[in-house]
Amino acid sequence: MAGFDSAAGADAVRELAGRWLPQLGSRDFVVSPVGLWLALGAVASGARGRTGEELAGLLGVEGEAAARAVTEARRWLGATDGVAVATGVWSTMPLLDGFRRGLPGVRFGVLPEAGYFALPDEVFGATDDLSFGEIPDAQKEIDDWVRGATGGRIPGLPLGLDGSEDLVLVNALALTASWLTAFPAHLTRDEPFTDGSGVTRPVPTMRQRIPAGWVWYADGAVVVELPCEGGGARVRFVLGAEGAGPREVLPAAWAARGERTPLVADSVDLALPRFTLRTKTDVRRHLDALGVRLALGPEADLSGISAAAMYIDKVVQEAVVEVAEEGVEAAAVTQVTMTRSAAAPRPAVVERIAFDRPFGVVVLAGEGSGEVPLFLGWRQEHSQSYRGPGPDRPDGS
Repeated sequence: MAGFDSAAGADAVRELAGRWLPQLGSRDFVVSPVGLWLALGAVASGARGRTGEELAGLLGVEGEAAARAVTEARRWLGATDGVAVATGVWSTMPLLDGFRRGLPGVRFGVLPEAGYFALPDEVFGATDDLSFGEIPDAQKEIDDWVRGATGGRIPGLPLGLDGSEDLVLVNALALTASWLTAFPAHLTRDEPFTDGSGVTRPVPTMRQRIPAGWVWYADGAVVVELPCEGGGARVRFVLGAEGAGPREVLPAAWAARGERTPLVADSVDLALPRFTLRTKTDVRRHLDALGVRLALGPEADLSGISAAAMYIDKVVQEAVVEVAEEGVEAAAVTQVTMTRSAAAPRPAVVERIAFDRPFGVVVLAGEGSGEVPLFLGWRQEHSQSYRGPGPDRPDGS
């Protein structure tokens, strides 16, 4: 993969998104495919042997190539207007110099109960600039880092530290964007919304007339793109056929231009609910279905990270997206915890498109074949904010 902003790099993230969607169910959720790709990509940079091959099957890269791709991706995303990205690694163990050098710009820190004295003497050459002095309160330090990296949208780690962690890798992604044309606040009013179970209730719904060129059909769905100031990220809302779920609907947001059918109209009266989605997703239980198995157990070969044997114990992502009259704000934090193992002219037509039943939201960066899904969301429930299934509630109850 020559560069993250190449077609190959974007393809890798879109493929991960498409493979992940069937694991997410049909209840409300918001996730960040690129956030997960970045976090696992940093792990893949230190994976070797069959463990690296498995991760490459999901991410498209491994080893030194993964380190380069993650670095390029972070730089590219950081240069996208309205997007901020940061990665941090905290460990009880010395990390290999090669791993650290391969991820420039990544913050490295120390966890409590650092196990230096339990490691062989030859490992100490990899301690680099890690301090043997007083170790700070890692929970507060990482929570403060997460809060700052997401502009306060996510207050801390998705999972608190319990002392069992030997390495915590965190990727944070944040987006703030204003609509090119804001929704007039005085037009927002309650409109009926029918959820996935068929229950109809009123929800605050924004209204605006938009150009027909902002709307197209793809894969049996209606896609509405609302451009943002600065031309950085693009936000697309996707309405599928009645009864269709996110795995069928959301990929329409990144359908190639040749697969799109333009709307034949002069303008569109758009009715879009104002909403907030916030969910926490236990990604580890999805990784097996995504083809990653060896990295999750004692047989993992992550020897490019540290001389101590480790495997992935937990992978959790918390994400939030808020859509309002002025624009969109979103953030995602991905936490990987490791432990040692051991048409023709026609009369003017105004189309009405109402997102009055379950629909998707997709935030992308890049253009054409280089489009990368930053955030995927599905809104099915009536409530403005919904906390979806998490590690502590796998059934969503």
